Amino acid sequence: MLAEVRKTGTRSIDLWSKVHGTQRDEAETLGQQRLAELLREHDVNVPLTTRYDLGPFKLGPEIHFLRGIGGQVVVTGSKGPTGLSGDALRREVKKFVELMKPNLSLAAETGVTIAIENHGETLVESPDALRWLAEYSQGLPLGIALAPYHLRQDPHMIGDLIRDLQLKLTLLYAWQYGLGCTKPMPKAEELKQLPGRGDLDFLPILQALHAISYNGWTEILMHPTPRGLPILETAEAVTSEINLARRYLDQLGSQ
Repeated sequence: MLAEVRKTGTRSIDLWSKVHGTQRDEAETLGQQRLAELLREHDVNVPLTTRYDLGPFKLGPEIHFLRGIGGQVVVTGSKGPTGLSGDALRREVKKFVELMKPNLSLAAETGVTIAIENHGETLVESPDALRWLAEYSQGLPLGIALAPYHLRQDPHMIGDLIRDLQLKLTLLYAWQYGLGCTKPMPKAEELKQLPGRGDLDFLPILQALHAISYNGWTEILMHPTPRGLPILETAEAVTSEINLARRYLDQLGSQ
């Protein structure tokens, strides 16, 4: 639904692969030339893609795809042992960055950044893991896609984390826990993942972004259950809901 993109106040989209979405798969079916034609027709660009399906060590083809369409960021998850803390976590995060270096070398050559999301039940999940990832990836095209959903729902803690991550913050998901996203629930409850719908106060988060002069991407996000469904039944309804969240963030940002 490229025709809907500009109605949400942006001209940029993120192509997600299955199971979360079908946009990346549709782009592959279209082919690069036809995709480029449609993007020009609707005055839309693709600065980033999301490839949890590939994982962090098999991103070579995606980096080349991104470069071919003028994209800049590929988002994925981390890989390694879970449930760690302290020195054990620090060592594994450092090891993870070392294992990423072949992909990071290609990313550097092509001007692409690999962004790691703090997904739940992964190596890079906690604030400590994120801080160490930022520390060990200095000078490398490895950034962070920060998902407040997967953190303790304390806006001041999240704001402090943003200040610590500084320029390593590549993408912020405007996404809160609400009532979760792992089981079916009434739509009004599911939508509480969105800014302005749930209880999380985004003001300290926006203040922290301002404090670090953040110029990365912000993505209004929620996950329906089951995955792969649109958040509402029609494209027009989705556009309206995204704009409601965007207005909430804009109003807070003007304070």
